[in-house]
Amino acid sequence: MEPDAVVSDSGVRECAIADALEVIGDRWSLLVIREISYGTRRFNDFQERTGAPRQILAARLKKLEAAGVIERRPYSEHPPRFEYLLTEAGLALTPVLRALRSWGEEYARPAGGE
Repeated sequence: MEPDAVVSDSGVRECAIADALEVIGDRWSLLVIREISYGTRRFNDFQERTGAPRQILAARLKKLEAAGVIERRPYSEHPPRFEYLLTEAGLALTPVLRALRSWGEEYARPAGGE
């Protein structure tokens, strides 16, 4: 992989990887994207399948929506309820998730997990 050549005035290398991590680089965001790619659509199901605390999950959903990775669609008016779907940008993460899963299976197994 060729390193990015752009360095900011502060001496920090500007990098698309760092930019991507700002959007999706935490555990809960990646797990939400994983769950949507598996067909999960609703808040309570995300919480159950990821173990994310409600406030953190709500914040991650808002962040991913604002970044254009997911979209929120209403499925009930009374009471108002929403489901979440991957956008084109979110769908483009599918091979990244597969690569992370593969890497995790190969190199990140817990001790004694073999």
